[in-house]
Amino acid sequence: MGVSSDIETTSTSILKPSSTSPPHPLLDTYVPLTIFDEAAFDLHIPTLYAFRSPMPTNSAMKEGLSKVLSHFPHLSGRMCLDPNNNRPSIHLNNAGVQVIETRIADTLADRFPLDPSDELALLHPPTDASVEYLLQVQLNRFACGGLVIGVTSHHRAADGHSMSGFLVRWAEAVRGLGLDSFPYLDRAAVSVPRSPPRSEFNHRAIEFKEEQGSGGPSPRSCSVIENVVVHYSAEFVSGLKRMVSEDEAKMTKARGLGEGESSQVRVAVNGRARMREPAVPMEFFGNLVLWAYPSLSTGEILKKSHAYVVKAIHDSVAKVDEAYFRSFIDFGEMISTGEVGELSATAPEAGNSLCPNLEVDSWLRFNFHDLDFGTGGPCAFLPPNLPVEGLLIFVPSCKDKGAVDVFLALSGEHVELFKEISHSLD
Repeated sequence: MGVSSDIETTSTSILKPSSTSPPHPLLDTYVPLTIFDEAAFDLHIPTLYAFRSPMPTNSAMKEGLSKVLSHFPHLSGRMCLDPNNNRPSIHLNNAGVQVIETRIADTLADRFPLDPSDELALLHPPTDASVEYLLQVQLNRFACGGLVIGVTSHHRAADGHSMSGFLVRWAEAVRGLGLDSFPYLDRAAVSVPRSPPRSEFNHRAIEFKEEQGSGGPSPRSCSVIENVVVHYSAEFVSGLKRMVSEDEAKMTKARGLGEGESSQVRVAVNGRARMREPAVPMEFFGNLVLWAYPSLSTGEILKKSHAYVVKAIHDSVAKVDEAYFRSFIDFGEMISTGEVGELSATAPEAGNSLCPNLEVDSWLRFNFHDLDFGTGGPCAFLPPNLPVEGLLIFVPSCKDKGAVDVFLALSGEHVELFKEISHSLD
C-alpha cells in the first residue's frame, strides 16, 4: 500500500474529556500499576480499522471520542511514579489523547487489500518509547470519504479486551447513544491478596524475564521477517478449536524443525472468565491476562492427531485457573513488600525470532463487528506489521460471517512453503 507519497497531515491536536461531563471521581489521583499491568508488555499496540463511505465527519468522530473519554480517565492520563511512594502509576490528570488527521488523495478501494507492511505504520500514530500519550488516534480520510482509523494504546493501561470495549463505546457515542454499562475501574479491588499472601507457582520465571545466568534461551535474530495473512472460510473453520493446532503444525513444517525439538506456544488466558471469589465484571478496564505455555515435541505436533494436540493445549490452559490467578496476585503483594526483588517483563525486540516457539493471540472474542459509527461495521481490520518471527494473531474476518483471518510473521525463507500448505487439511 504505497501511501507515503500522497498522505497529508492536516491537523494534530490534544483531545481532552468533554467539558460538559462532570469531573470524574478519580480525577487527579495516582492509580498504581497492578501486577497484571506490570506483566503486560511495556509498549504501544497499534491497530487499524477501515470503513467505507459514508462515515461521520472528523468533528463528529472527535466529539464522540471526547464524550466517551469522560468515562475512561486512565486513557487521558500519563504513566509516572507516584510522588508519594515512588510506585509506577497512572496519573489521572486529564492530560488528553493525541488525535492526528490526515487526507489521502486516492480512494479506499484503490488501496485494497490492506496487507500488513511497514508502510501501514503511516496510517497509525507513532509507537516509539518516547510517546507519552496512553491513547492516540489517527483519522485517515480518503478521497471517496472512506476512513481508516489508526489506534495506538499503551498495553500497561489496558489489555485488548478492555480496548475493544472502549472502541465500541466510542462508536456508540458518535451515534448519539449513552453508555448502557460503565467501565469497572477499581483495579485495587480486583487485585486484593490473601492474608497471608502465598505464591504457589514460580511466577518469577513464568510471567517475567529471568535474570541473566538463569539458563533461559537467548533471543535469536531473524534477518528477514515477512508478514502473511491467511483467510479461512467459515466452512474451513467449522472446527474452530483446532485452528491453533493446525497453524502450529503448518508453521512447524514450514520452519523445517527436527522431530526431536520442543515447541512451546504462549496462549493468553482472560482472568475475567476465571476469577470467582470475588467475581470480576467483564467491564473491568485494565489488564487481567495471564498465559498458558503448552509444549510438545515437533514430532508430536506433526504426527499426532489434532485431538491429541488440542488436548495438550486445552489441559495447559485449564491449569491457568482461579487458583493460579490468586497465586499471581499474592506474588504481586510479595513484590510490593520487597520479598522477591524487582522483576522485568519485556516483549521480544523487533527482528527477533521465537523459533521453535510461537506466540498465539486470539482476538476472536473482541467486539470488532460492533464497531459501528453509524454506517455499519469495518470493511477491514488488521494489526499492522508484526515485527517478531513466530507471532500469530487470530482475528474475526470482515469478509464473511464465521470466517477467520490469521496474521503471522515468518522468516522469509519459510513463507513460500507455508503458503503452499496453509489450506491443506493433511
